[in-house]
Amino acid sequence: MAEPASRTNWLIFLALGLMWGSSYLFIKLAVDDFGTFTLVALRLAIGAALLWVVIRFAGQALPREPRIYGHLVVMAVVNIVIPFALITWAEQSVDSSLAAILSSAVPLFAIVIAPLFLHDEPIRVNGVIGLGVGFVGVVVLTSHDLSIADADLTGELALLGAALSYAIGAVYARRNMRGVPPMIPAVFQVTFAMLISGAIAIVLERPWEARPDAEAVFSILWLGVLGSGFAYLAVFRLLASWGATRTTLVAYEIPVVGIVLGFLVLQEPIDGRLLIGTALVVGGVALVNSRFGRRRLFGRVPPVEAT
Repeated sequence: MAEPASRTNWLIFLALGLMWGSSYLFIKLAVDDFGTFTLVALRLAIGAALLWVVIRFAGQALPREPRIYGHLVVMAVVNIVIPFALITWAEQSVDSSLAAILSSAVPLFAIVIAPLFLHDEPIRVNGVIGLGVGFVGVVVLTSHDLSIADADLTGELALLGAALSYAIGAVYARRNMRGVPPMIPAVFQVTFAMLISGAIAIVLERPWEARPDAEAVFSILWLGVLGSGFAYLAVFRLLASWGATRTTLVAYEIPVVGIVLGFLVLQEPIDGRLLIGTALVVGGVALVNSRFGRRRLFGRVPPVEAT
């Protein structure tokens, strides 16, 4: 039987996939009513407010070291402002299913980047095989009636840039936030990102002129409360427990969530493509987390402790 902490982490992992997996839909619904940075700033403002309430009720002490806040500013830019802006901008011209495929590149970037900076996250045989299998599953799940040739190349590159930025941010957080309670990087990262994106929005987009409809307003609320609030509490809990490479496997949940929501809400059919793709995704996750094929291929040598 799994230990309670392990079961809790898996539940958090599934919830995180739901929160982030649904974000592509709501970005698509709201992006035409707001500018790119305005949408990002609004969702982050809601998320930051929620996180500060959680911090307040939890009685969490704030860090006193100035260097921590410097790391948090870097994380806000790399892990939120850049990828959020790229994804929001790209979804004006790129289909959401294509965006889901490209977002699955996050763990592929992470498995290469993490060993360069984290001695406890080397590249292993099972990780390479599992990530490859999972990526094939994502492509199978989201490639139905998808014409890559018709997609906007600039938007595709923007989404790949977002995936790379997420992977760098995850590794950076794992390296520099060790021992910091998960709520601290969550609240400050979102807050700093909100201030940065809000300043850019005021300069470039005149957000006070936006006239959103009810659907866009609901989308912003969803993105703020779940995608920018609870999601960051979840991701930093997993980073602390699982590490950067394993946590970024949530990218494989995103297209699965989209297909399930499509079936439940829009009565979209479940066909053989979905069953095969889902099996590949689950198999990839299982391989990465299995005890087999753990042979180290590449990674930093752990520091030698003084005796």
